[in-house]
Amino acid sequence: MKLKNKIALITGGGTGIGKATAFLFAKEGARVVITGRREQILLETAAEAKTENLEIEYLVSDVSKEEDCKAAVDYTVSKFGRIDILFNNAGVSYMGVTHETSTELWDKTFDINVKGIYLMSKYAIPYMTEEKSGCIVNNSSILGLKASRAGFAAYSSSKYTPMMDDLFDEWDDREAGEKRYISVHPIGRLAQPEEIAHAVLFLCDDNIKFMTGTMLSVDGGMSAK
Repeated sequence: MKLKNKIALITGGGTGIGKATAFLFAKEGARVVITGRREQILLETAAEAKTENLEIEYLVSDVSKEEDCKAAVDYTVSKFGRIDILFNNAGVSYMGVTHETSTELWDKTFDINVKGIYLMSKYAIPYMTEEKSGCIVNNSSILGLKASRAGFAAYSSSKYTPMMDDLFDEWDDREAGEKRYISVHPIGRLAQPEEIAHAVLFLCDDNIKFMTGTMLSVDGGMSAK
């Protein structure tokens, strides 16, 4: 097991990529804590993990709130004694071109997608420094590398993972929206959460610990267009 006895904290861990990563990490031997704003979702994810004989702890936490970020890290350390991996995965996405995006929505997007990464890292790094070991992975979408013409000004600037179902629903024709997103991927389909989870696992593997401060694109060839 690649993460045997590792302690991992995953934000936005109740659904999608965060959930898939939490399950994969647990299967690889890690002790996992997931956070999110919706307790019911976290509870359901933890319960589902138990059906697969996996132990996943959860804590309700909003990464846009500094006190919640500190509490999440402190909880993990108090529960397991240290923190080895921080996966900054939580994010939001809203449609809107620059001049039509409200200041409130812009600030909300940045508070979660950008400041949240800073706050979680701010409180995790001292523990990792003390242990002289640790891995932080920040999840971003392709919009962090290249701008979108689809009208995601705040999101493109804050560079975070899209909630695809929500984005499809914002189109007048959901099927057309889905086809539009698929069309920009040379591979001809959208990613599965598990595919991203395995990329995160790769980045957290001690066998490649000399790899640091780099960016790994898992985007179906979109950035190569």
